[in-house]
Amino acid sequence: MPGDRREEAPGSAGVTRDAAFGGDRLGGVRVELDLDLDEATPVFVISVAAQLAGMHPQTLRQYDRLGLVSPGRTAGRGRRYSARDVAMLREVQRLSQDEGVNLAGIKRILELELENGRLHERLARLRSELDDLHIRLATSRRVFAAGPAGDIVAVPPGRRPDRFPASSGALVVWRPPR
Repeated sequence: MPGDRREEAPGSAGVTRDAAFGGDRLGGVRVELDLDLDEATPVFVISVAAQLAGMHPQTLRQYDRLGLVSPGRTAGRGRRYSARDVAMLREVQRLSQDEGVNLAGIKRILELELENGRLHERLARLRSELDDLHIRLATSRRVFAAGPAGDIVAVPPGRRPDRFPASSGALVVWRPPR
């Protein structure tokens, strides 16, 4: 961006001063963390999650009691919110304020979206299994025929069974009927 000047803070790796955010005037420091965290990892305390979602912490407690957004818990029973929880809080806020849906309706919408996601995952698994079965069936097609001794033998498609097996030392004598 024009006017966006980043300087490396003296003697600190990974910490930058960002002029666009008042880094020069206010001494603000922007820390870039390279953490390997999943979006479902509960890391935010309630005050940080409330700030990220643009809500009051008491609203988050109420949503937890209603079962709208249930955060993870620490050993001491403190709430820990994940990035997914914060996104869900924002969605609850959007549905409530922009769409005018009441909290009971929001809870039902979230339940149906969760069920829909699980069903899509199951459908993808079943399609994958079906594709695997089609491949196995296509590569392992066998034809069965009667062998020379009257037994049932498997032969590749498009081939006939050997009339006289090569390993057989049998001698066949033909006698015309009298």
